[in-house]
Amino acid sequence: MGKPNEHTRRVMVGDVPLGGGAPVVVQSMLNAPADDAAANLAQIEELAAAGCEIVRMAIPHRRDIDVFAQVCSASPLPVVADIHFDAHIAVEAARRGAAKLRINPGNIGGLDKTRAVLDAAGEAGIPIRIGVNAGSLDGALAARDDLTLPQKLARSAADYVRFCEDEGFRDLVVSAKAHDVMTTVRTYRLLAEELPHVPLHIGVTEAGTAFQGAIKSACGLGILLEEGIGDTLRISLTDDPVQEIRACWTLLASLDLRRRAPELVSCPTCGRCQVDLIGLAREVEDRIAHLDKPLKVAVMGCVVNGPGEAADADIGVACGAGSGVVFVQGTVVRKVGETAIADALMEEIGRL
Repeated sequence: MGKPNEHTRRVMVGDVPLGGGAPVVVQSMLNAPADDAAANLAQIEELAAAGCEIVRMAIPHRRDIDVFAQVCSASPLPVVADIHFDAHIAVEAARRGAAKLRINPGNIGGLDKTRAVLDAAGEAGIPIRIGVNAGSLDGALAARDDLTLPQKLARSAADYVRFCEDEGFRDLVVSAKAHDVMTTVRTYRLLAEELPHVPLHIGVTEAGTAFQGAIKSACGLGILLEEGIGDTLRISLTDDPVQEIRACWTLLASLDLRRRAPELVSCPTCGRCQVDLIGLAREVEDRIAHLDKPLKVAVMGCVVNGPGEAADADIGVACGAGSGVVFVQGTVVRKVGETAIADALMEEIGRL
């Protein structure tokens, strides 16, 4: 039968295919001021360089629509308009260059206003993401005590999808997020069953700062992606959005779904280690972070862990007493002093 995300309907977000078996798409959200086109475009350039494929921009006020249009016209990435509370903004965003709209059924203003948004998106030929969050459920649905929170979230999204489809609009993507990991997992499992044709945007909302947020997101999204649930993802962090992109690619690579940047393989150190391996590993990680080669780079503290246990690495170092032997695909190519290890690794990476 294949995995769920192989059978969802394909939609196009700008020139990026989403769903229908396409590779899981990486995205993030801008956090520059909504009235500053230059700042948003600068952030988009940084995100694109890090591997972001779709970017979302909030439009909090009608006065920000002109800036949003400027960003859309100059952005190298498709820009999604994120709208709450004002359907008029969604309509105008569709007309002014949005590659996709993100609306929340809990606060967009009712079904009549939704129809205007559907019409505008249809005329523009762009999809809509129906984004449901635990904190903004419709009041009547939120008050029901016969449903669990995952059931409420899935019901809200499914009802809205059926309304849109009954209105003739089918270029839909759905998200239904909570800050609790297992609530998120259970909700998306329900959605994959109830809406098997609709692409899913997965994420743990309000996951926290970089350390906590990355762990919570990896737990929840890792479960879903391994089950084949999810066509696009964002790892939401209270941090620089570039860190979200690095986390997304690290997660996808860890699951052997997509690879873009190098993967660092490093041992946790022990009493046998005779170099500053923690500092060395951090330096190497920083220096390879912006490379677009899907390599495995090993930094090992002693001969026990390398090159033997890192034999499948493309390149690496096994450290000794104040020195290290650099190996490429398991073969030792040079020995250098501790202070020269990082430079030697980068030189050999440049030759690959």
